[in-house]
Amino acid sequence: MSETRRYAVTGMSCAHCEQAIRQELSELPGVGEIQVSAADGSLLVTLGAEAPSDDAVLAAVDEAGYQGVRVP
Repeated sequence: MSETRRYAVTGMSCAHCEQAIRQELSELPGVGEIQVSAADGSLLVTLGAEAPSDDAVLAAVDEAGYQGVRVP
């Protein structure tokens, strides 16, 4: 079973920003597909059965140098 979560991310401006977020998120267990867009500040993360918490996802975004919030 998978789940897709949406986040709004501020501070991104280019493909390098997107790649930094992808890199940090790919290190979390349970993360599948990652779609990130600097153009509209969006992040979609598809998670597997052992999904990380929102706090863990947002900590990875923070580690990449950006701020994020979960969008319902």
